[in-house]
Amino acid sequence: MVNEPVIKFYSQLNIEVDMVLQGQGADPAKMRERKPRLVDLAEQAVEEGKRLIQPVAMYTILPVDEIGLAHFTLAKQVWSTSSFVTQHLAGAQQIALTICTLGPDLEKRINAVSQENPAYSFALDSYGSLAAKLLRMNVCEDLGADARAKNLRTSIPLIPGMNDWPVDVGQPQIFSVLDAARIGVSLNESAQMIPRKSISMLVGISNLPFGSIQT
Repeated sequence: MVNEPVIKFYSQLNIEVDMVLQGQGADPAKMRERKPRLVDLAEQAVEEGKRLIQPVAMYTILPVDEIGLAHFTLAKQVWSTSSFVTQHLAGAQQIALTICTLGPDLEKRINAVSQENPAYSFALDSYGSLAAKLLRMNVCEDLGADARAKNLRTSIPLIPGMNDWPVDVGQPQIFSVLDAARIGVSLNESAQMIPRKSISMLVGISNLPFGSIQT
């Protein structure tokens, strides 16, 4: 039986203009000197983007029954995965299954301006990618803080699509446990999340050291 998942809203994701410029592969100082118009677009993207996102995460924590070479078992359900994932989960007594998203409004705005103003669409998209990454980091920090309060440790986040754990395998596994529709997230036929600025992941929890620990 799966515990009632936790749903947590994040009101602030602190993203600065320089972070957006760097996310676009640019040197902020050079951009200010040579292409101030693109700096203005990045500033606009930050201001509009923070009004459009609704950062939220859903997670549940399940006990680990077994971890094998390329599979693990949670609550009697066998998950096929990769040896990379199981190596980083080795020693886990629990696993947190997580889905987080920025909501649909930013993506709608990106699509709406993509034809008439592709440079601004790119700036908004860069802002969204940074916001999604920061949301993931905040969720991991919260899971880590909760674990440390119980004298436990957390693993690195393990995300479908990494190191021989295909998206079309990992995403449906996580979505089979979490009712992501409750936070407005779904999977398309290619197992890609909608809205696109969404992330799913696993985080191991243990009182033993992992091969790689997130402190």
